[in-house]
Amino acid sequence: MNPFRITVSVRALACLLPLSSTAFAEDLRPAPDAAKPDSIIVSANVIPGEPPVVAEARKRLSRTPGAVAAVSAESYENRLATGFADILRDVPGVLAQKRYGEESRLSIRGSGIDQSYHQRGVLIAQDGVPFADADGFSDFQKVDALGARYVEVYKGGNALRFGGAQLGGAVNLFTPNGKTAEAENELRLEGGSFGSFRGRAAIARQFGNWDIYAAGSGLTADGWRDHSKQSQGRGTLNVGYSLGEDREIRAIGYYADIKQEVPGALTLGDALTVPRNAGAGVVANDWARDQTVARGTLQTRWRFNDALLFEGGVYATATRLHHPIPIIIDQDIETQGAFGRFDWSGELAGLRADLFWGLSYRQGTRKQQLYVNTGGASGFQFGDSQQKASGLDVFAEARLFVIEQLALVAGGSYGRATRDYTDYFNPANAASKNFDWFSPRIGLLWEFAGGAQIYANITRSVEPPHYGALVQSPNPGFVPVDAQRAWTGEIGARGRTGELAWDVTFYRAAVKGELLSFQLAAGIPASFFNADKTIHQGVEAALDWTILRHAPGGGAVSLKQSYTFSDFTFDGDSVYGDNRLPVAPKHQYRAELTYRHPAGWHVAPAIDWRPASVWADYANTMKVPGYALLSVGAGIDIGEHVTLYLDGRNLTGKRYVGEFGALTNAADPAVSKAVFYPGEGRSLFAGLTVRL
Repeated sequence: MNPFRITVSVRALACLLPLSSTAFAEDLRPAPDAAKPDSIIVSANVIPGEPPVVAEARKRLSRTPGAVAAVSAESYENRLATGFADILRDVPGVLAQKRYGEESRLSIRGSGIDQSYHQRGVLIAQDGVPFADADGFSDFQKVDALGARYVEVYKGGNALRFGGAQLGGAVNLFTPNGKTAEAENELRLEGGSFGSFRGRAAIARQFGNWDIYAAGSGLTADGWRDHSKQSQGRGTLNVGYSLGEDREIRAIGYYADIKQEVPGALTLGDALTVPRNAGAGVVANDWARDQTVARGTLQTRWRFNDALLFEGGVYATATRLHHPIPIIIDQDIETQGAFGRFDWSGELAGLRADLFWGLSYRQGTRKQQLYVNTGGASGFQFGDSQQKASGLDVFAEARLFVIEQLALVAGGSYGRATRDYTDYFNPANAASKNFDWFSPRIGLLWEFAGGAQIYANITRSVEPPHYGALVQSPNPGFVPVDAQRAWTGEIGARGRTGELAWDVTFYRAAVKGELLSFQLAAGIPASFFNADKTIHQGVEAALDWTILRHAPGGGAVSLKQSYTFSDFTFDGDSVYGDNRLPVAPKHQYRAELTYRHPAGWHVAPAIDWRPASVWADYANTMKVPGYALLSVGAGIDIGEHVTLYLDGRNLTGKRYVGEFGALTNAADPAVSKAVFYPGEGRSLFAGLTVRL
């Protein structure tokens, strides 16, 4: 089988052909003044009215010969954003689905698609500092949804700039500072359904060579489901000192105190008929995920000359976790790391060229105690261990413009990961394992005179297993789980014309040893195994269309659309044959129609649509119904400093399931089927923002 043959459905091609033909038929020219400033689409064109810091990010991303996206804070400031399901909902190829609170699924191109709790397969970072522990395991609660000036999304091998070699790529949030914040003073109040209320205040100042940004927020919510109440406080401090043009030193600190009740997963029938139910044993044993998080980084941006720029830093994070589920997990986690990257641009043999190279290193220790959950209190202790991990990535990528429009791209990364496990209850279980790999990358980028681009690349990705995969009780020591490896090829195009902005990518990944899991019992973390061969292929498409610039009443009408086609299957597996992998919908479509009036108000109805059922198990015996959700957003600017918004979701009160874990064979009566998280019901939120 050719690993880079891409097959798509007729419906998928039908959606994309009008997009591409229109895009290349029109004269390629810079976007006009009426272009939307909240687009996720990357291109070399400048969007008039867009903040300079976001425009610079889009320009930097446009150098990438592959699928990337930029999400500015402006694009989600007129809705209640509490996690990635709110921030990244318009990015095609990204499956961001809420479970409860900030707990979500985040999968890009099927990365970690089986993961029924927390996160792996995508590098999540802020200012280049990973949120993940040293073994690559991530927690969504640590991320402050309002703590980013903008968000970069690097799909697949396009995350090489961070040393990332994971199938899903990377998501990087940038903290505002005293020079890039939206306003010097900001107050934000919002609340609504399910007892939700959040308040946030931020200041940004410049004093000579110094700049400072400080923000604090507090949130309380009862949650839609029983036993999903949460409360949290977060604070960020960003202090910078400038030593000249494009030379600065910056210190960033972050602290969060989070208390989250945890509802359990349900059977599919219960999720659709009694969706607010917390699940068996949840309330009696007071399931929760409470933690404090502290992060600090010292970093610099230093331009040596017009051709050479250095960015780097050191960081440390500390997390204290108390996590009652059917067992009680107590963890103390400490992680330290350093990263550095040089960016060079100039000429090579008379040809335009650029190059980046660098490294990223992290190390950490997780001390873990396990107890029997006795009515929410720690009972008999049955586990006491220490898990040490480290990771090193050395990477480089170069572009050479063989002609003015065409750049050849080549690069790669070397990675090394270590895992050391000590079991204090049973020293015979002690184990260690190292993983080494090299991931090459080649590609090309063609840029038209008007800024539109065509790109293609081939990249190898490697994901070493984290401790959740290696340590699987009651098995002693490490189970024989290997690293996941894949070759991914992609081809795509992006750009802007007078009325359209488009971004479309076709990709195909041939995966060996994909890390898959299934839930043993309700609330118990899943067991992992390596599949033999799997295929991940699909289409990612976004289209922004300014339908009318002068609609009746003097306003403008625009349509934002994103479509993802995901075709993930086993490839001749000894047990599952060519069955489809569960969890990921084959088709996902989102559209938002916005009317903006010159007086400063707007209204935006939207639809989220899964037109087909989704398999729930590897054996393909159970399907989860598709759904269509209707929502509407509205907002108004009152003068120059005050904005109000309304955010109405699931207006028809549709009962649906958008998120669940993977089952082995749902037809087997011995398999626990409580893996489903019901989607939230009808809700309405409102917000007030004051900027001075």
